[in-house]
Amino acid sequence: MSSDSRPALILGSSSPYRRELLARLQIPFEVATPDIDETPLSGERPDATALRLARLKAEAIAARHPGALVIGSDQVCTLDGMQIGKPGNHENALAQLQRMRGRTVTFHSALCLLDSRTGVAQLADVQTLVTFRNLTDAELDAYLRIETPYDCAGSAKAEGLGIALLSRVESDDPTALIGLPLVALTGMLRQVGYPFFGA
Repeated sequence: MSSDSRPALILGSSSPYRRELLARLQIPFEVATPDIDETPLSGERPDATALRLARLKAEAIAARHPGALVIGSDQVCTLDGMQIGKPGNHENALAQLQRMRGRTVTFHSALCLLDSRTGVAQLADVQTLVTFRNLTDAELDAYLRIETPYDCAGSAKAEGLGIALLSRVESDDPTALIGLPLVALTGMLRQVGYPFFGA
């Protein structure tokens, strides 16, 4: 496959952070917003939720773009096996951070690459272990007022000031925590013959 004949690549996400990450690869792509219900199912494991939603996002976009490669991604934050969602407001965010301080939290960054030409989907759950500093309530409150990360699972935007909340990050993919695991994605794209270097 030459670079001139590569299929359209579509990122199924409204996240500006995922868009910025994908742009690092210096390959052409489009962005489309999937419209799906992201509510976890009753009794569903956190990793299963992330993988299911990543696939649903990709399928929703692929239905509108036949012939494209579609990227779906979702992230679920967990502590003690329980999901920690997007806080939505200051009070919920503060409660999340108070619960997580001094603890190690698992972020499941699920990825789906759906080849709508064949219907074949590749899936991965890239886990990141994040240890939070034991910060005071005043520090956490000040962080939230500066960053306002109320649309971010776990309230810690690692691509911004949220990195100051963390004492340790362990992952096989340094981009997974921000929401789009590029190591896994480039491997998936190679599996479908997508050229990165003009070959």
